Amino acid sequence: MTPEDLKSLIRTIPDFPKPGILFRDVTTLIGHGTGFASATAMLADHARKAGAQAIAGIEARGFIFGAAVAARLGLPFVPVRKPGKLPVPVLAMDYALEYGTDTLEVDPEAVVEGHIVVLIDDLIATGGTAHAAVKLLRRAGGVVNKGLFVIDLPDLGGADRLRGEDLSVEALMEFEGD
Repeated sequence: MTPEDLKSLIRTIPDFPKPGILFRDVTTLIGHGTGFASATAMLADHARKAGAQAIAGIEARGFIFGAAVAARLGLPFVPVRKPGKLPVPVLAMDYALEYGTDTLEVDPEAVVEGHIVVLIDDLIATGGTAHAAVKLLRRAGGVVNKGLFVIDLPDLGGADRLRGEDLSVEALMEFEGD
């Protein structure tokens, strides 16, 4: 399948989670066996070319794509979790949201010092969550120089924000607008 074929598998839901937003839903891509396999293969190819030694995925949909890529490449998977989900001492990073803050956590033993960690998530919008994940993984000792996303919403500037943090960013597809 081509990236355009994959793009046709993305469902758009208007006015979710609030009026005026066009929600790009990857559930329909994940539910299409051939499409999901193709997306995973494309992401894995980019990760391999980046020299990945581990794959990190952001909760929740980043787990789906990231774990599939890690398994395909035979690499460790590092989950970047929401607070309170890991049963061990964690490294945590707070980050700003539109209204308030949130936190991400990682098990520091899941990241090998100096290993190349490629970050994967389903979508890059403003980049706040991905930016915090990159900082957290770097603090844990990972060399994070590549972010891979299924969807980029370029009008929201997240990919450019990450590029400003010395991160190469690639997405399988883009959707203009919110």
